[in-house]
Amino acid sequence: MCPRPSDATRDVELNLLRTARAVIGLDEVGRGALAGPVSVGAAIIDDAVGPAPAGLTDSKLLTPTRRSALVEPVRAWARAHAVGHASPAEIDEVGIIAALRLAAVRAMRQALAGSGVELPECTVLLDGSHNWLTRPADLLTEQDDVDALKVTTRVKADRDCAVVAAASILAKVERDRLMSEVVDPGYGFAEHKGYGSAAHRDAIARLGPGVWHRRSWKLLG
Repeated sequence: MCPRPSDATRDVELNLLRTARAVIGLDEVGRGALAGPVSVGAAIIDDAVGPAPAGLTDSKLLTPTRRSALVEPVRAWARAHAVGHASPAEIDEVGIIAALRLAAVRAMRQALAGSGVELPECTVLLDGSHNWLTRPADLLTEQDDVDALKVTTRVKADRDCAVVAAASILAKVERDRLMSEVVDPGYGFAEHKGYGSAAHRDAIARLGPGVWHRRSWKLLG
């Protein structure tokens, strides 16, 4: 039996809040899929939120049941939250990095709407070592305020930092639900959620690509 992963903490976020009014945790889901949107979860906290929900960690380390059970506690804990999407057509048009940024901008602006917090007052915490949100700046032309954001990257932030783990869970649960509910002529989206399993590739070979597929990608191995 696998040991339970350690709970994420607010240590990094509390340090960032010394110089920012709020911290936005971002995490993406679906980047490597063959079909479906790329989705970015945004969770926003400030120094008024309490301890993070127990059991919060990287969504990939949790069972589907446990992920779903954490959604409402995460929503109640965060000051604001949202999930943004970029469609397969947008991914084909602008590429995956620009699509990630597009989904992130949508998530952040939706979460901030009505929150009383302005984007320039925030700092962003990203999982990983690459700042895909603000560089290169010419990938999107509608986000001058986003390009000016302070961004901190941290490897395994989705596991160790509560605000990013929260964003990870929101994005994973929403994207999984979406892929389970789309019209599916036989690709098996409910099982693989658009990722490149052998069964999915076999279905593409048999049926051809559908409206949810990223047609600029190599769909067959």
